[in-house]
Amino acid sequence: MKGKHLGIAVVGSGRIGTLRARLAARHPAVRFLAVSDRLEAHARTLAELAGADFYSSDNDEVIAHPDVTAVFVSTPEGEHAAPVCKALELGKPVLVEKPLALSLNDAQAILDALNATGGLLRVGYSRRFKECFLRAKEQMIQGRLGKVSGGLARVYNSRAQTFAILKRDPHATPVLDVLTYYVDLICWLLEGNRPVEVVARGQSGIFRDAGYDAQDVTWALVTFADGAVVNFGIGYALPARYPTQGQSDRVELLGTDGTLIIDDDHMEQLIFSDKGIAHPYVPGHAVELAFLGSNSAGDWAVGDFWGPLGNETRAWLDFLATGRPSIHATPEQAMLNLKTTYAIECAAATGQSVRLE
Repeated sequence: MKGKHLGIAVVGSGRIGTLRARLAARHPAVRFLAVSDRLEAHARTLAELAGADFYSSDNDEVIAHPDVTAVFVSTPEGEHAAPVCKALELGKPVLVEKPLALSLNDAQAILDALNATGGLLRVGYSRRFKECFLRAKEQMIQGRLGKVSGGLARVYNSRAQTFAILKRDPHATPVLDVLTYYVDLICWLLEGNRPVEVVARGQSGIFRDAGYDAQDVTWALVTFADGAVVNFGIGYALPARYPTQGQSDRVELLGTDGTLIIDDDHMEQLIFSDKGIAHPYVPGHAVELAFLGSNSAGDWAVGDFWGPLGNETRAWLDFLATGRPSIHATPEQAMLNLKTTYAIECAAATGQSVRLE
């Protein structure tokens, strides 16, 4: 397929922005790459690593660059609104990291800008691009489960990574920042069937004692429009040296004609090394025993990046260059995910059920 050339801006030079930029630099359609970060030294370092053509500490400058045709927004979660709205105002397609925002007001401002400009926006829910979940989606498309009556989606991680996330943004709680992946995943698998009511309970201790308003464990029962009931759970306070290097999860769906069970805990691939295995998310943190494949974004291997974030990034660039259909989350889906995770936190805090609009 013949495709058009792309000029890409990556706003935010942290861990995910670095991956996006390096992957974009390798894509055959990308002919110009610009990166930014509020810390100019970070932007310069990424520009050198990825071979970018331009860098700046001014997000607006890279977004508005005349050679930029599309934008990745990879800033901290609470800083999404301004660069997304700027890119939309300039008529440039945007892929923003999940969640859409950390406040409903910021999320609504993004949707208002989208509606005003008629622009193109998608949200980076990279779980959709992991092979096991792509296979699951295909089974749902084929209708092999029949009517789904209920299910489960739960995810575990170590407190070492959670503290790193909270240090970056204390409002990025495990529910808003991570369980959102699994709310999106279930809503995508049950496409057209939306959450309507939430009951939840949580337990605080480890993170609260460290000064963060975040729960160690949260469990929620979410009822969908057709009556299906799904149990969502997150335990992000496992011991710091627990072997997972990212999300260890399990997803189950129970239907009238079939059952789908996805064991994604990664316990089938172990490595032990006296030299230690560096944690991909937490600088300076290493373990001797690790679950290979548990890094949520994916892994560098034999000179390339493999995994959900690589699949997602390449699929977005392919879409921009050729128009190839994309399964990236829409802003409307992302807004529903945000409302649902806020409802989970509210229900856990108050002990009361929460109805969704």
